[in-house]
Amino acid sequence: MTVTPATAVAEKPRRALSRFRSIRGRETWAGLAMIAPAGILLVLFLVIPVLLAFGLSFTNARLISPNPPRFVGLDNFARAFGADPMFLQSAWNTFLFALVVVPVQAGLGLLLAVLVNRRMRGVTAFRVIFFIPVVTSIVVVSILWKFMYQKDGLINSFIDTLTFGAWQSVDWLNNPATALPAIIVLSIWQAVGFHMIIWLSGLQTIPEELYEAAKMDGASPWRQFTSVTWPGLRPTMVFVLVTITIAALGLFVQVDVMTQGGPTGSTSTIVYHAVRKGYQQQEIGYAAAISLIFFVAVLIIALIQRRLTRDKD
Repeated sequence: MTVTPATAVAEKPRRALSRFRSIRGRETWAGLAMIAPAGILLVLFLVIPVLLAFGLSFTNARLISPNPPRFVGLDNFARAFGADPMFLQSAWNTFLFALVVVPVQAGLGLLLAVLVNRRMRGVTAFRVIFFIPVVTSIVVVSILWKFMYQKDGLINSFIDTLTFGAWQSVDWLNNPATALPAIIVLSIWQAVGFHMIIWLSGLQTIPEELYEAAKMDGASPWRQFTSVTWPGLRPTMVFVLVTITIAALGLFVQVDVMTQGGPTGSTSTIVYHAVRKGYQQQEIGYAAAISLIFFVAVLIIALIQRRLTRDKD
């Protein structure tokens, strides 16, 4: 078959299109292969558990029982809000914990980030020191602080030394008035280094030229912070607030290690209450309902927080 010049010219775009589709198809399959492991893990450990919890929350399922689960409708949710005072106490404790931890931890993290964002000797060592509690196991940290909070522990001894023996030792974790504040102090100390690093990364993305221009205009350090630093940290602020809020609402390990929800429920949280109901008391259906309530609450709070802190430009 003779190929005329006109036919050859017409064939070139077709071959190019075919080659482009082939390359694009290979890239698509390669991309799918790369995201497949993460997608499978997300489905196995996130999507399926959420769906199972949603289904169990409408049943009276128990962790170990010869009887099959029975559909009970909204009874578990009605029980949580109307017949379980410990759930309401746990919700209040969780809210109070987050209300204190979120602004204090974010503020301290920003302050530390500003302090270590300087060109001076030893600043790297300070960054490492502040970050060490973050990479230390929270279980180990909680055990150490539990010893420190004892009546004859380091904290009481230190305060007693400062007051020249006038201090009356306090059993911090066995007093309903001081147990939750004690856990709040520990939690802020343990995680503030992580948020310091996040704030620091945001600070280092702000161009130095903006500060130089502000100085030339005679701006004070506070004016530079409010006009240059803070606006440049808006995306970082959103991330920090959302992550601190989610972590604060999910408080569990410190409570489990240090107080087991006591004394008299003063440190019980929603997550701890759900775990206790599900595994200690084997009410897995009711625990799933509590978890679903917690999931919806965290989602709503995160969305409200995101809306309030979004860029208004």
